Amino acid sequence: MWSAYGKLLRLFRERAGLTQQGLADAIGYSVEQVASVEQGRRPAKVSFTEASERMLGTGGALRVLQEDVDLAKLPAFFHDFALLETEAVSRFSYDPMLVPGLLQTESYARALLGAHFPPLDEEAIEQHLTARLARQSLLIRKNPCVVFSFIIEESALHRMVGGTTVLKEQLERLRDSVRLRNVEVQVMPTQLAAHSGVNGQMVLLETLERRQFVCIEAQGMVSIRSDQDEVSEFWLRYGMLRSQALHTEESARLIEHMAGEL
Repeated sequence: MWSAYGKLLRLFRERAGLTQQGLADAIGYSVEQVASVEQGRRPAKVSFTEASERMLGTGGALRVLQEDVDLAKLPAFFHDFALLETEAVSRFSYDPMLVPGLLQTESYARALLGAHFPPLDEEAIEQHLTARLARQSLLIRKNPCVVFSFIIEESALHRMVGGTTVLKEQLERLRDSVRLRNVEVQVMPTQLAAHSGVNGQMVLLETLERRQFVCIEAQGMVSIRSDQDEVSEFWLRYGMLRSQALHTEESARLIEHMAGEL
């Protein structure tokens, strides 16, 4: 995908009579970055694409590829899930260990990627970070709008990812996210020792065609299930989780209190 984008960029650049240096100067990027994108060694960011569109007058030919470029940045194991996620009209998740990726701040996400083992090089970290943040556009997508429910284990909100400043910023992001009318955040209190989510993380998706899926991620592997009977059990389980967690107003107050204590 990166290679195809790069070839198209080069075609438009040459048609415009520009060298790589000329395009770089015109859009405010280094010639090394332009060359890397054209050669398919580096993915184009949204800002790069928009600047190139304006300069080269491509009529949306580069912009229409941006979503696929972003998707190609994701780890291979995540591709099928990410594709389903883009088709969803509802997404319900339970996260016991961390703040879910769709609600992560850039600093929080960077700290997690920096803790990956075996260690990732800087270029891989930037690629994964860009892809993770790009997925967050689902939160404000209009056509179709996606309904989100996030249930997060209280202990995950105490995990000092990135240090005090990063965690405080993350908690404030969580607090603000509930202002979106299509987003609901609930906290599962630690004092509830046993509940229907103790077996681990889960994401439930429903597409525009009303097809339902359950996705489970653990240690870098994603399992996707679509069998009706199996998926139905997970939807029932998630319904119980929503009844066991703090309701949205209580959750918002708890998150506000936790942020204020940092």
